[in-house]
Amino acid sequence: QVQLVESGGGLVQPGGSLRLSCAASGGTFSDRVMGWFRQAPGKERKFVVAINRSGVMLSYEESVKGRFAVDRDNAANTVYLQMYSLKPDDTGLYYCARKKTDRFDGARDAGQYDYWGQGTQVTVSS
Repeated sequence: QVQLVESGGGLVQPGGSLRLSCAASGGTFSDRVMGWFRQAPGKERKFVVAINRSGVMLSYEESVKGRFAVDRDNAANTVYLQMYSLKPDDTGLYYCARKKTDRFDGARDAGQYDYWGQGTQVTVSS
């Protein structure tokens, strides 16, 4: 069984930075697309970013372009989300997820992912 564990969330002021980590165990990681999603209170879970197995192909949601950067270390079975210039609207529970296949097509669709972490809370507030 695949397990994904997110960490690195916390409380930061607007304009601050956080680096989230997602550690994977128990299954295939290095040959799969990985994604980050987030969910604000009372809202639907939304796509944030996806990265393919080599780290070359990337897809970012428009509101985070230029502020967030995703990368991965396959040897460490870990994917990262570096967040800069955080805004209050970035507040939410952040999830990492493993895509069902190694294809980058459909990476923005939550239905294309088969394993999810428990989430790590990011709160951006003064």
